[in-house]
Amino acid sequence: MKQLNFTELSLSSETQKAVSDMGFVEATPIQSEAIPVLLEGHDVIGQAQTGTGKTAAFGIPILELIDVRDKVTSALIMCPTRELAVQVSQEIKKLAKYKKGIAVLAVYGGEQIQKQINALKRPVHVVVGTPGRIMDHLDRRTLDLSHLKMVVLDEADEMLNMGFREDMESILKHAPKERQTVLFSATMPKPILELTKKFQNHPKHIKVTKSELTVAAIEQGYYDVKVSQKAEVVSQLIEQYALKLMLVFCNTKRKTDEITEIFQQMGYKAEAIHGDLRQNQRNNVLSRFKRGDVNILVATDVAARGIDVENVEAVFNFDLPLDAENYVHRIGRTGRAGKSGKAFSFVTGRNDMAKLRDIEDYTKVKIERQHLPSGKDRVALAKTKLAERLKVLIEEGDIDQYEAMIADFKQEGINLHQLTAALLKLQFAPLMTSVKETREYPTERESNNDRGKGKKQGRGKHSGEANMVRLFLSIGKKDKISKGDIVGGISGLAGIDSSNIGLIDIYDKFSFVEVDTHFLNKVLSKVNGNKIKSRKVSIEIAR
Repeated sequence: MKQLNFTELSLSSETQKAVSDMGFVEATPIQSEAIPVLLEGHDVIGQAQTGTGKTAAFGIPILELIDVRDKVTSALIMCPTRELAVQVSQEIKKLAKYKKGIAVLAVYGGEQIQKQINALKRPVHVVVGTPGRIMDHLDRRTLDLSHLKMVVLDEADEMLNMGFREDMESILKHAPKERQTVLFSATMPKPILELTKKFQNHPKHIKVTKSELTVAAIEQGYYDVKVSQKAEVVSQLIEQYALKLMLVFCNTKRKTDEITEIFQQMGYKAEAIHGDLRQNQRNNVLSRFKRGDVNILVATDVAARGIDVENVEAVFNFDLPLDAENYVHRIGRTGRAGKSGKAFSFVTGRNDMAKLRDIEDYTKVKIERQHLPSGKDRVALAKTKLAERLKVLIEEGDIDQYEAMIADFKQEGINLHQLTAALLKLQFAPLMTSVKETREYPTERESNNDRGKGKKQGRGKHSGEANMVRLFLSIGKKDKISKGDIVGGISGLAGIDSSNIGLIDIYDKFSFVEVDTHFLNKVLSKVNGNKIKSRKVSIEIAR
């Protein structure tokens, strides 16, 4: 598919200027094909995924065909979700930046309808909305479609999947027969083809082929990890690539909440977005994500529709998507506007490997297995980063007051060498543990020989001691779990004495528990995936 520069398209100077302001030079394949055809007045079937630039593909022709002197609604765009309706309206407003007088309005459920009714009393040239709310306005006679020049069905397959077929057909019947009808869909199932036959007039079919679905700038790879390790692997990859803004995808709403809470406990600014959030909550979370106040957004596929943030550096498939098309939707959230991006997928077991092969067949891209850096590699990277930070601080100056403190420490009997080593321990202790743990954790036979050595110590006295390790447990107050339940569950499943279990902290959805390092391997292998008080649990080393 040939790609054109925007300067090669027959666009008004106002649109050219707006496109330039948005940093676009070369039109995407779907834009290069669709814009000239739509400007000629043809109906169009566009088969394209999210991230291919389809909003501008229909948005630019809409704006070029509108006469601002017409005080009527000239274009209607239907979208499956509120998020996508907001995104599309914002994109068209950017494209209309220099076309003075053009009004664009998004109408969707979850917002007070009276506010939209008041806005529609003034001339609105472009209305973008969800089928349900558009029908509400038609029933109330607050939206007049009798002067439409163009109707766009964006992500038509998704609207059908959500049960909007009757609404879509009813809305199209309200529009004049002499109009352009534009349909964009990632797939072309039979119901879509029926719609095109019924409501389109000799449409031109434009298709982005599978080889063009994934952006070349996106670096894709997968990690073969246990379920209990996924959050920690995300943390390691954030550290390795110095990531600042990322999307994490899960397959269920419950999972997004659970994973978000884990990330928050790990110290990240994470928020979840899913269908149970009210519209004002969604808008607030998205605004904070775009500003960078939230750096990890944990989402389901449906809730992610309409998320369009330019600086997303990486996408994590915490759960592999249920179908290959959603994989393309997900990774298309990064690597935008000519920037590079990364897509990390987590694979656990044969079922996930089969899904991964389906994704590779669909995208025609080989997704290579990746390996995490060793503990030594992580320490080396952290040392390099710390050295760079220290050099910057030294160059900035203003450290005299801190140098004066050295004398105070000397008076306390701490020499400069000890002070430096202790400060480095504060910085590197967690990483040094990851280097040591593979050779320091004893075998099960050694653990059995040592069993009972700690019996004289009462539970709780282990906190902070070198022989204790803190573990994350995926049950909490909401599961009606007590400290006694946790002690009984771990000691019973792992076959260890309760005296080898230390301090326990219980939160709403998870808990932390200390155990003697001699029994670490046994606790992880025996407890993980089993039940404590009828609740299946996962357990892992806390970050």
